[in-house]
Amino acid sequence: MGVGQQNGNRQQDTGGEDWDALKGDVGDMAGAAVERGRFFIDSAREQATDYADRRKDDIAQSVADFATSLRDSTHSFDERPNIRAVVDSAADGLEQLADSIRDKTFSDIFNDFEDVVRRRPATVAAVSVAVGFLAARFLKSTAEDMRYERMNPSVSQPSRNRSQQAQRSRAKAGA
Repeated sequence: MGVGQQNGNRQQDTGGEDWDALKGDVGDMAGAAVERGRFFIDSAREQATDYADRRKDDIAQSVADFATSLRDSTHSFDERPNIRAVVDSAADGLEQLADSIRDKTFSDIFNDFEDVVRRRPATVAAVSVAVGFLAARFLKSTAEDMRYERMNPSVSQPSRNRSQQAQRSRAKAGA
C-alpha cells in the first residue's frame, strides 16, 4: 500500500467520524425540540381545559336560560297540545344538558362527544352538513343586509341620519 492510499483512508475515517458527530448533534437537537414541542402542547392543552372548565358554568347557565325561555314560550301553544308537548320535551332536554355540563369536566364532555362521533358518524356528518348550511344561510343574509345598509343608509338608519343632520345644522348655525 502506498503513502497516498493511507492518507486517503485517514481522510475517509475523519469524514465518517465528523458525520457521526454531526448526526449525533442533530439527533440531540431534534430530541430537545420534540420535548419542547410536547411541553408546549401539554401546556396549551392544560390552559385550554382550564379555560373551558371555567366557562362551562356560563355555558350551562345560557343553556338553562334558553330552556326556560323556550318553556315560557309554550303559553302561546295552549290550544295545540302536541306542539306544546314537543317544545316542553325540548326544554326538558336542554335542562338535562345544562345539568350535564355543570356536572362534568371538559375532558368528560369531550370524551362523550368523541364516543358519539365514533358510534354514529353518519348522524354527525348529517348534523354537520345541516349546521354548515344554516351557518352559510345566516352569513349570506347578514352580508346582504349589510350591503343593503351600505347602499341605502337613509333607509336603514333614519334616526341616526336625522341626528347627524341636526348636529350639522347646529354647527352651521353656531358658525
